Amino acid sequence: MEITGRIVKDASVFKVKQNREVVNFSIAVNDSYKPKGSTETKKIVTYIDCSYWLSAGLAQWLKKGTLVQLFGRIGLNVYIGNDAQAHGSLTFHTSDIKILVFAQTQNSAPAPALKKQEESENPDDLPF
Repeated sequence: MEITGRIVKDASVFKVKQNREVVNFSIAVNDSYKPKGSTETKKIVTYIDCSYWLSAGLAQWLKKGTLVQLFGRIGLNVYIGNDAQAHGSLTFHTSDIKILVFAQTQNSAPAPALKKQEESENPDDLPF
C-alpha cells in the first residue's frame, strides 16, 4: 500500500528489547470531496501514526512539514478506553520512505527583500 502525507511532528526513535530501534512519526493525509447536491468542497484530514523499523538514522530527516511517500501495510489498533468506550487508531507499518519535499527551516527561508531608500527621505539629496 502507498500513502502520501506531511509529517505533523518531528520523528522520534525508541529503543525496544533486543537492542532494536523503531522510528515513530505521524502524518496528515488531506482529502476533499463535494457532497451530492452541493457546490462547496469539504476538506477532511486523516492522521496516521507510522512506524519504521529498518534504519533509525532516517529519523534526522523526518521533520515536521516534510512531505513523504510511504510504502507498507496499514494496521488498526482497537481498544477499550478508561471511559468504557471503544477507541481506535490507524498505524502504518512502513517498509520504504521516499522524501518528496523537505521541511523548510528558518535558515532556508528566503531572505527578506532589501528596503529601497526613498528619495524623499533626505530632501538635500534631490537632483534639482
